[in-house]
Amino acid sequence: MTIQSNVDDYIIEMQDLIKLFAIDNQDLIIHEEVSNGELYVENFKIINPLKSKEFSYEFITEKELSDLRKKSIRKRRVKNYLYEIISNEYSIKLPWGSLTGVRPTKFARDLVAYGEAKEHTIPEIMARDYFVDVEKARLVGKIIKNQRGIIRNDNLVDIYVNIPICPTRCRYCSFISNELARVKDKVDVYLDCLIKEINCIKDIIKRKSYIVRNVYIGGGTPSVLSAEQLDRLLEALRFPVNEFTVECGRPDTITEEKLDVLKNHGVTRISINPQTFCEATLKRIGRKQKNLQVLNAYSMALEKDFIVNMDVIAGLPGEKLGIFKRTIKTLLELYPHNITVHTLSIKNGALLKNDKIEDKDVVKMIDFAENELAKNGYHPYYIYRQKNQLKGLENVGYYRDEFLCMFNVESMEETNSILGVGAGAISKRIFNLENRIERQANVKFIEDYIQRIDEMIEKKKEFYI
Repeated sequence: MTIQSNVDDYIIEMQDLIKLFAIDNQDLIIHEEVSNGELYVENFKIINPLKSKEFSYEFITEKELSDLRKKSIRKRRVKNYLYEIISNEYSIKLPWGSLTGVRPTKFARDLVAYGEAKEHTIPEIMARDYFVDVEKARLVGKIIKNQRGIIRNDNLVDIYVNIPICPTRCRYCSFISNELARVKDKVDVYLDCLIKEINCIKDIIKRKSYIVRNVYIGGGTPSVLSAEQLDRLLEALRFPVNEFTVECGRPDTITEEKLDVLKNHGVTRISINPQTFCEATLKRIGRKQKNLQVLNAYSMALEKDFIVNMDVIAGLPGEKLGIFKRTIKTLLELYPHNITVHTLSIKNGALLKNDKIEDKDVVKMIDFAENELAKNGYHPYYIYRQKNQLKGLENVGYYRDEFLCMFNVESMEETNSILGVGAGAISKRIFNLENRIERQANVKFIEDYIQRIDEMIEKKKEFYI
């Protein structure tokens, strides 16, 4: 199924919505908008070899609204109309209704900010006006209630450091990440450039009187660095912060020596990501770890008093519901401070893009995880969606006790500016009073980053003038 429209501003999100329905046919939808600047008429036509159908809707925009707000409302209405047509004509409902964005909670907060909902009516409004599944709408409501500690202050910033290197490439991964063997001779030079850029942001922080709230080192797999390399990097990141996180996702990269380095530099949180506890699946997706390595790494992390997050993925190739249930039950036995449940996303850059993925159990997997985690004292606290996720589902982070990760909340809700350093890192300036965000991206590849580090630094200085 494809779509054409006479309004260029709508076409990308309309295409994204159609893609979520996963209807494999030759039907063409033609959209035409006719307007006098106040009254909008939205005409849709479904064309296929057997028959054609036409639909028409109209609405009026409020005169006192800004042009930007009018545009946003028009786009939302058009997507709603399109959703309603496809859902009714093909008897398909999507878990997130007409919503196509990455951040459902941010969308919900905007409803409150513009007076379209109260916080306690968010689930009702999302289900009624945007066709969101009732349980998903309630999930958004729960997450917003659980997101304590948000402070909107333009002087508060987070630092994100990107290490786009992994031991091997997982078949489901679409990130721009390099296998260690391919870039081993460039790692020390990359660290030189990282530290040079970190020194640049230190100057920016001092000049702008910023206060660093959280530091997050992600990737990739930062723990692929040697203990000596980690020590060198962390020495450059000495800030008195609320929270300091390092992703150590691959348990086969974690050693006691590396954990000691992290602890000595004030790191408070790490991730150890099994993804599944089925070793046959691990082999299938290109991860060489063994379950015993996960358990050993987790045990060492607890002994050194780290807060630990563990990731799992629903819908991995070859996994049925029973295997996923065993993974969740194993996680609950381990009882980490945080658990993130991802739905498999099949992106263009992934090695398994052309594999046949069986997704009939994935909705049950996500429902099972949510219910079991709730029974065991875990609470949802952040959510995001990606393109090409199975069944149009989502990723959800859960915490127990008081161990939610503020960096995850602030980056998903876009409440704090982020100074991003490293290849592929994106800096964001949040202007809360103006409800505005500006972004500045570094080049994506390590080789380019090394060659153009001075250019990246100059751009960053200009960005934070």
